[in-house]
Amino acid sequence: MDQHSDMELFITIIDAGGISAAARQLGITHSAISKRISRLEHRLKCQLLVRTTRGITATEAGLRYYGETKTIVEQIRLIESDMMNESKIPHGTLKVSASNAFGRLRIVPATIEFMKKNPAVNVDLTLTDKIVDLEKDRFDVAIRSGTLGDSSLIARKLTANERIICASPEYLSKAGLPQNVDDLKKHHCLNLNFPSSFDTWEFIGGRQGNANCQIAFSCNSVEALYMACMAGVGIARLPEFLVKEDLSAGRLISLLNDSRLSTGSSIYAVRLPTNILPAKTRSYIDHLLKWFNTEN
Repeated sequence: MDQHSDMELFITIIDAGGISAAARQLGITHSAISKRISRLEHRLKCQLLVRTTRGITATEAGLRYYGETKTIVEQIRLIESDMMNESKIPHGTLKVSASNAFGRLRIVPATIEFMKKNPAVNVDLTLTDKIVDLEKDRFDVAIRSGTLGDSSLIARKLTANERIICASPEYLSKAGLPQNVDDLKKHHCLNLNFPSSFDTWEFIGGRQGNANCQIAFSCNSVEALYMACMAGVGIARLPEFLVKEDLSAGRLISLLNDSRLSTGSSIYAVRLPTNILPAKTRSYIDHLLKWFNTEN
């Protein structure tokens, strides 16, 4: 039995001045209301209403029940109203995950702008190149790159994510310029030190050029690989957003462009599926979509 609805029913009867008036107001039959009031009185083990030929009046217990439950019902309505309003206004703590490099260069500036527009939202941002478990680690949004494949996650594309195989002029002057995919076996390569599609250097024909090369340096950070590449340690496959200016300035040289298979990957904002999306999450993803659309 719904005690809350019984309270509301009793309050409506008193406020309307009778069962018949309450029945008309609520759109239910007189007999249905009478049965529910009888069950309520039986449960409370006291009489709430006195029925006479002239109508009904509340007993002393009924007046007490009316006064105290009306306050409770009004509080419940206020709470529900506040929660419904809050569901429309971004607020609370938003937990976000992004990779180190992309997060620092692109997500942090976008997030700062979001917080300026939404002062009631506190952002808890984790920068890591590892894939986080949104459900286990309770993340609201994760920024991920690559081809997502089959997934129950809801994904929104933010921007393209081309990856470039490159090296510094310093390294190439010592090790030589690779002319084809097989030449990579003679070179030092830079990889992440945990399983990731980032380390799959795909070439035309399904070949993976870095499969047999010497791993000169590995790390759990793409930014660290970038720094090692810039320092002449070896060849790396790095995100275009990270090396674009260096390629234009000649600080890095793009390699094997004719053999390289375009990654065709993108960067996404992903979240867990939910029937009701919190305003903070919805607003943040919408902000990122607008941010990258304007930026590009």
